[in-house]
Amino acid sequence: MAQKPKVPQGTRDFSSIEVAKRSYIMNTIKEQFKLFGFNPIETPSFENSDTLLGKYGEEGDRLIFKILNSGDKVKKADLTALENDNLAKFSNSLSEKALRYDLTVPFARYVVQHQNEIDFPFKRYQIQPVWRADRPQKGRYREFYQCDADVVGSTSLWQEIDFIQLYDQVFMKLGLQGVTIKINNRKILSGIAEVIGASDKLIDFTVALDKLDKIGEEGVKKEMLAKGIPETAIDKVKPLFDFTGTIKEKIEKLKKLLTLSEEGSQGVEELEFITNVIDEMSLETANLDLDVTLARGLNYYTGAIFEVSAPEGVKMGSIGGGGRYDDLTGIFGLKDVSGVGISFGLDRIYLVLEELGLFPETVAEPTKALFINFGDVEALYCLKAISKLRANNITAELYPDNTKMNKQMKYANKKGIPFVILAGMNEVENSIYTVKNMETGEQSELNLKQLMMLLQ
Repeated sequence: MAQKPKVPQGTRDFSSIEVAKRSYIMNTIKEQFKLFGFNPIETPSFENSDTLLGKYGEEGDRLIFKILNSGDKVKKADLTALENDNLAKFSNSLSEKALRYDLTVPFARYVVQHQNEIDFPFKRYQIQPVWRADRPQKGRYREFYQCDADVVGSTSLWQEIDFIQLYDQVFMKLGLQGVTIKINNRKILSGIAEVIGASDKLIDFTVALDKLDKIGEEGVKKEMLAKGIPETAIDKVKPLFDFTGTIKEKIEKLKKLLTLSEEGSQGVEELEFITNVIDEMSLETANLDLDVTLARGLNYYTGAIFEVSAPEGVKMGSIGGGGRYDDLTGIFGLKDVSGVGISFGLDRIYLVLEELGLFPETVAEPTKALFINFGDVEALYCLKAISKLRANNITAELYPDNTKMNKQMKYANKKGIPFVILAGMNEVENSIYTVKNMETGEQSELNLKQLMMLLQ
């Protein structure tokens, strides 16, 4: 019995039109990356497991796809760990490699490994697929592309300002009006944890707080209690669950809340500088907002945190995010190299543009002309013309088989080809081409020069 073909859960095939639309988004992002001074690099699809594990927190580690050892290495599996029900240790002993979870940690590894070959501050962009063993749902896949830009080697807050403008320019070029760039600062979260007496639970506190828009106030409280954060501490952060007002008003509220925290106050100062400059510069299409619950759940952010949400009315998770990570390269032995970066969620941006009908009609232009195949002599005559058309950047193709005219014309219709070229023996002998406009049905006889002018 024949096997039913299917792709693995959380992955997809892409049709020609889908590839064209995805390429349109990637090329738009890439164009802006270059304009902002970023240069491309690429890293392997998989890394050593110890490069990735421990960099994303407990939740992130569970979502890393591990690659099973092969050959004799399988014999080195820790069976004692299995007998003792230590599945994590047993799993790690079976795998030395893992598919990359994001592009940032591999980038940090790249910087450390190539530190003597690059100039700091180092600005790079990277557009490649990543993998996460997540539960598939709309806009969330197990294999997806990230489009990242990062700068390492500078602590300047002007970099954060540049990234906000980069987000704004990309979404303006895509015609996506009304996105919201949410901003926060990890130092503010640390300051809040300090003020409420829960500094030792900072990661648990921020991971739970980051889920406010998904599980609501009661859900966040329940998760914090489950992580050992006292109810008295949770009561102190109650104002954060309904933190409204303009950015300036929110900053003033934070100043009062974090008066006794040096780190928290520093975070507020950084946010105030960034938002004041953006206010002076103004954004083309995006809105900037301070979201004090924003944590993004990743261990390595130390300063500014970004997250981009789709325009109001579009049900979609974040379509971009990032932040500053002052100590990420330190994990690999290179201390005191600050970095900051952002990422665009290609797949979710695609879904938003599709829902709002924002893809240009010309995003996947069909072949301009199809030459009908009447036989070998006529086909050769057509192929010579096709070569000259292609040399002038005009897309054209010859139907491969000498088959019924009706079948060839149906092929042109299905592919949306606007012109069909007929060249029988009469045309060959007179060095002309009969051109049929598939939209109007009109036909005309043209020489090659006239044909080229029509199709350009």
